[in-house]
Amino acid sequence: MKMLPRLLALGALAVLQACMTPPVTAPSTHAAPAGQRAPVTILVSIDGFRPDYLDRGDTPVLSRLAAEGARGSMQPSFPTKTFPNHYAIATGLHPDRNGIVGNRMEDPRRPGETFTMANVDPFWWDQAEPLWVTAEKADIRSATMFWPGSNAPVHGTYPSDWQQFAQALPEANRVQAIIDWLRRPADTRPAFLTLYFDTVDTAGHRFGPDSPEVRAAMRGVDTRIGELMAGLATLGQPANLIVTADHGMIAVDASRTIDLYSVVPQSAVQVVEDGPYAAFNAVPGQEAQVRAAIARPAPHMQCWEKGKLPERLAYGRNPRVPAFICIAESGWMILSRPPQHPIRGGAHGYDNADPLMRAGLVAHGPAFRAGQTVDGRNVDVYALVRQLIGLPPASGVDGRIAPFATALRD
Repeated sequence: MKMLPRLLALGALAVLQACMTPPVTAPSTHAAPAGQRAPVTILVSIDGFRPDYLDRGDTPVLSRLAAEGARGSMQPSFPTKTFPNHYAIATGLHPDRNGIVGNRMEDPRRPGETFTMANVDPFWWDQAEPLWVTAEKADIRSATMFWPGSNAPVHGTYPSDWQQFAQALPEANRVQAIIDWLRRPADTRPAFLTLYFDTVDTAGHRFGPDSPEVRAAMRGVDTRIGELMAGLATLGQPANLIVTADHGMIAVDASRTIDLYSVVPQSAVQVVEDGPYAAFNAVPGQEAQVRAAIARPAPHMQCWEKGKLPERLAYGRNPRVPAFICIAESGWMILSRPPQHPIRGGAHGYDNADPLMRAGLVAHGPAFRAGQTVDGRNVDVYALVRQLIGLPPASGVDGRIAPFATALRD
């Protein structure tokens, strides 16, 4: 089980986090010549990166990579939240099947316990197998510079290298960690890596998707991608780079809010999540009252019992999904309590058919043809990564390789 090395690694990780520096490996003097390096696959998430952000003139590096490879617009899964969609990308399964059905959720098997984004208990993650676990089982070394779930022992397995999420860790340091991992000799060098940027999403929430702050954040991430490409070139390391996102972003403001309790009695429900969508259960004995309340039309939102949600959402069968779901009209917010902060800036979590919820995609490297356009779903990225790292096609998943057929050289 290699418990001693794992304990030593965790101890070292705690020291590194205290210093706010990434896990680094001393530069190797035994890096293989460029001709001997096989391509690696790097999956990059720019949280909150909408496809149209590429067209604002702020991303010269990403725009060049898109021209030399492929760009696309990917439909996220519902709910269009961070953790459900990152795990959908990593597992090829919609949230209803991968088990991460919300950023906040409950499970009837553990009454009184609530999952939040800091939870690394494998109980919450084990309903699906993410790429790094499948890769490790196939002796393909993986390394994750942040990705939801990669810091949990999913099915008892961690990536060979991983970092506990720390938002304060500068994004330049995250890139440097990738380069440091790739400096290693071939036998300890990862073949599949993930990298996560959060500043674009943070700026989008605080200031809105059309703000100067979002443009500045995109410029910053574009610079980091340029540093990544420069580092790969210095190492002579070919790489298939997939840059995508979990969701888009929509502008919100205080004039577009809905009081949930104007629709359902507060005393009759227990709310799990609110915002662009609301998820709630009925207090025992109040189910009929809640059903009758949500059956009445309400302005700027639609409500369903979870078993009656539109089939296209692929949502509502998992026991972790609350009994009732209301989805707000684009740009509106459903509130179950007074907001802690003024409603402004941007939000996500809306119907995944909303064009402003779509995620951007750039794919570049020896596996890709130049000048291609991709239109798919975020779960399809899973099938693409499997092919790039040498895993056979998976059966029984939601992701398909078909949307990338024309973009791939082979």
